[in-house]
Amino acid sequence: MNRYRMAKLYGAASVALPAAAVWIWRTEWWPHPVFLVWTAAAAVLWIAADRKEREIGFERTFRTLQWTAIRTLNHHRHDWMNDLQVLYGYIRMNKPDKSVECVENIRRRMQAESRIAKLGVPSLILYAQSFRTTPGPITLRLELPDELNLAELPLDAEAAAAALIDVINVYRYGAKPSGEPAQLTVRLDREESALKALLRFDGEFIRAQEARERIRRRLKRSPFRAERLEPELKEVLLAAELGS
Repeated sequence: MNRYRMAKLYGAASVALPAAAVWIWRTEWWPHPVFLVWTAAAAVLWIAADRKEREIGFERTFRTLQWTAIRTLNHHRHDWMNDLQVLYGYIRMNKPDKSVECVENIRRRMQAESRIAKLGVPSLILYAQSFRTTPGPITLRLELPDELNLAELPLDAEAAAAALIDVINVYRYGAKPSGEPAQLTVRLDREESALKALLRFDGEFIRAQEARERIRRRLKRSPFRAERLEPELKEVLLAAELGS
């Protein structure tokens, strides 16, 4: 517990002293103004400490986002350097077929990253782009149609993105570690009346039933509903209805 939260609690608790004085010296006039002044001072202390606590929390969150962005940029820079070195090697060895294949792989990855960048919800974009920078028991693969922008759909895009992130995190933190990371594939599709999210998982859970229940609870307060929720969570289909 930080010192600003302690200051708020101590300030609030201290009001008990003048309150006790009012009770003990009920016939005297002075406890009442003391109680009012003391309460006002405690309120000012509470507001000031609460404001400072919020500022510190915001600064910590902002620094975390900055470091996440830096790690993501460094990771992508490292990937691009590796690709360029491989391509340069094929060119020097005069292997045009391999060079074309390498360029095609780079082009496909650029297209995939471009689709992620156009999702329209910053929290989901940053989450997807930074997923590879943190080692874990799973890898994430997103399959997105061209020009899918959640912010342009007639639904609560922020709530839908937050729910999707939380569901992915159930896999991320509940998967059973193994030699090779398991792959979670998330496919988003816009249909005529709904946004569909299909999740396919080739790994195993430590506690599958507990993870399944966590997903069910999370979906209750989100735009998504579960159309298919397999017991082992190998395949999950979510749907969010689109308004008119």
